[in-house]
Amino acid sequence: MATINFTPKDILQKEFRQKMRGYDPADVDSFLDNVIKDYEAFTKENQHLQDENERLLAKVDELTKQISVGGQQTVQTSQPASNVTNMDILKRLSNLERHVFGSQLDSSNSNTSHRL
Repeated sequence: MATINFTPKDILQKEFRQKMRGYDPADVDSFLDNVIKDYEAFTKENQHLQDENERLLAKVDELTKQISVGGQQTVQTSQPASNVTNMDILKRLSNLERHVFGSQLDSSNSNTSHRL
């Protein structure tokens, strides 16, 4: 970070030597008052941005931890599901149909097999 040479208070308290053909002190004071206002605004904005940056970095850390923990859980939960084959699903579906429809399914299968 760049070195800051003056605070708003330093600018306000700066005394300039007067010479015979120098600048108008009222103009210099008015200009420096505006510089102080801008400097204070930049200082506040800089602090706000630093605070926001710290907050966002903490949020990134938190989300990164959640992803790493969540990613491990996802891998662990998805592995058993990938062991199920299509044949297993068909068997389960067939058993479910038999249970739900009972004899209706058996009688309709026997009718269709006689037609063949």
